[in-house]
Parts: sequence; structure tokens; C-alpha cells
Amino acid sequence: QVQLVESGGGLVQAGDSLRLSCAPSGRTFRYYYLGWFRQAPGKEREFVAHISWSGGSTYYAESARGRFTISRDNAKNTVYLQMNRLKSEDTAVYYCAAKSTYDQIWDYWGQGTQVTVSS
Repeated sequence: QVQLVESGGGLVQAGDSLRLSCAPSGRTFRYYYLGWFRQAPGKEREFVAHISWSGGSTYYAESARGRFTISRDNAKNTVYLQMNRLKSEDTAVYYCAAKSTYDQIWDYWGQGTQVTVSS
């Protein structure tokens, strides 16, 4: 069974840093983009960042640009999200997702990890 498992969430103070990890299992995500999304209480799920198969292309939501860095290690089949200078507005459940290079559908999703940032 294909499974994406996020880790690294927790409770931190504003201005602190966290690194989230996602280690998919059940298949190797060759030629897949890997991405991060988040969902705050009462809000719709929103895009945070994604990275191409080669790691050569990254893209960030405006809220994340300049503070967050996405990276991947294909040898470990793992994607990371380094989050710096966290704000209370970053509080959400963060989800890992995978998308084929050849289509537009994010067809694999993790169960999420909670990030809570106190003021």
C-alpha cells in the first residue's frame, strides 16, 4: 500500500524553526513532484511549496517564500520542509503530497503533522 508519513511537527514559539520530513513508502516516487500543503482550522487546504523530481525546480506560496525551504533526497526517498522565522499564522496541519511529472493531479497524500506556533 502506498503511504506518505510526515514527521517533525510540534509546538514552538514565534521566530523559531522546524524541519518537517516526509518519507513515502510502498513505491519509489521517480519522476514525481513532491509538495507540502497545509490546512488551518476552519480554512481550506492551501499550497505551501513543491519540488521537481531532480530538485532543480522549486516553487513557494507567497506566505512561505523567503522563510521556508523545500528539498528532497531521492536516495532516501524523502522530502523536507525547513521552516524558519515561524509566525502564528503558520499554525496548521501540514500535509505531504506527490504528483506525477506528467499530469496535474496530486494523487498521493499523507495524514498530516500538526505545527503550532505560539505568539
